[in-house]
Amino acid sequence: MARKPSLFKKESIPVSFMVDQLRGTVGVDLRSVNDVDASTRLVTESNLHRPGLALAGYLELFTFQRVQILGNTECRFLRHLDKQARREAFAKLVAFAIPCIVMTESNQLGAEQVAQATEAGVPVYVTKMPSTDFMSVLQDFLNDQFAVQQSIHGALIDVYGIGLLIMGKPGIGKSEVALDLVERGHRLVADDVVIVTKKQESVLMGSGTDLVQHFMEIRGLGLVDVRAMFGVRAIRFQKRVEMVINLHPWDGHTEYTRLGMVDETYDILGVQLPLVKLPITPGKNVTVLCEVIAMNHLLRHYGYDPAEVFAKRLSERIAAKKGSRDPGRGIEYFEHDYE
Repeated sequence: MARKPSLFKKESIPVSFMVDQLRGTVGVDLRSVNDVDASTRLVTESNLHRPGLALAGYLELFTFQRVQILGNTECRFLRHLDKQARREAFAKLVAFAIPCIVMTESNQLGAEQVAQATEAGVPVYVTKMPSTDFMSVLQDFLNDQFAVQQSIHGALIDVYGIGLLIMGKPGIGKSEVALDLVERGHRLVADDVVIVTKKQESVLMGSGTDLVQHFMEIRGLGLVDVRAMFGVRAIRFQKRVEMVINLHPWDGHTEYTRLGMVDETYDILGVQLPLVKLPITPGKNVTVLCEVIAMNHLLRHYGYDPAEVFAKRLSERIAAKKGSRDPGRGIEYFEHDYE
């Protein structure tokens, strides 16, 4: 089904990038305590660590490669120690190549401990947020950064709130269908290259690339800037991928589903998404069919499956009229309505 997708995953991110994103995009109040070049310190995994046992001296299972969170417990423990013991405990902590230290709930380190961290090249930050809240925000951010991603050749459109991933061979008309959907009031997420990120066990988020963003390439026409032409109402920067539509030329030897009783799926990053194989023939209104596919998916999501309803009605009719050849009318009496 089109080009072979490629998988990729970030190996690390600089602490400076993490802090900038938390401050700007997420809006976390994060203040730097010491003057250390945070661009040289790397975060290599999404898990976080509270180094209470490490400060107490137990270092055998110290996961120093993680961002270290010092909350009320850790800070009160340090203040509980005398000056010499505090210096030694903190020296053991910063002796490891830890990415950075974040103090939550406006906790403060002593001047000597700040100097120790600066000498070891460890950036230290302070936030007003409680430990649980900050760790939740940071965990979500790091999970996103280190999530497995896959680039897919296709177009991702938000149709009635459903993320439709339109795939197919090059030149079959994916971009034209996407452009027609945008013209009908739906929203473009990405065209040509869709970056799919696995956020949770069964949640896939799609977006475009920095280079292409909301440009579309239409064969015979050239590049179209959807945002400039249709306005911001016609675009989205991200959308959950919920269905896959595979466009392909009509094949008379292929058996196509007619009642929708057999569910097919398409695997992306281990998540099975509903798949609709849509054959293309001259004159077929693919745009309307995509809208119907989205609305049908919404009906099924809210508990109404047209195929199941029809199958049940058919079974009841067969059981009630065994031996009869009368197909029955949709209405038994026209009530003098001859329109």
